[in-house]
Amino acid sequence: MTAARPKMNLAAVEVAVGAILKYIDEDSGREGLWRTPERVSEMYAELFSGVGADPAAEIDAMFSEDVTHDPVLVADLPFYSMCEHHLLPFFGRASLVYVPDRHIAGISKIARALETAARRLQVQERLTAQLADAVMSRVQPLAVACRVEAEHLCMSMRGIQKPGHRVVTTAIRHGQGSGDNGAVPSYSASELLSLMDSRG
Repeated sequence: MTAARPKMNLAAVEVAVGAILKYIDEDSGREGLWRTPERVSEMYAELFSGVGADPAAEIDAMFSEDVTHDPVLVADLPFYSMCEHHLLPFFGRASLVYVPDRHIAGISKIARALETAARRLQVQERLTAQLADAVMSRVQPLAVACRVEAEHLCMSMRGIQKPGHRVVTTAIRHGQGSGDNGAVPSYSASELLSLMDSRG
């Protein structure tokens, strides 16, 4: 049985945002801030909608007819997430390549898995691993590689203040292979990553 997802306490979020406005010495009574706690609460319900959800569960459409070992590349999926260290956004694009064994996944389902993993407090390294693990768990390919490139506003707006920077993370997974679909090809980590580089 799937565990129940936690329910966000939106009323408490409103109270907390109001307290923050007070403690940073803002005038929460001025017109521009009248509904800010409510708006932030509604926004958090959307931004953190992936809390407690399993990204792998989003990959619920798979097909097994005429599957080959030819790599499948899903490139440049945009995403937005929130850094758990400073509660500021990081955003960018994710690319993923997998080598099917017995199944292929619905392409949109991989995008949904990324969205679910991103809609929570995150670090980029974990987000990358969770996407690769979701595909490995559900599709059970021979191999999967995931690369995420992102800008972090905690580096752009504060601290070192380097806008336009890019952080790149990768995750590589290899499966066992069933041997049911012909000879099992071998792909090294560098070969998997090079498939993403050669998409142009």
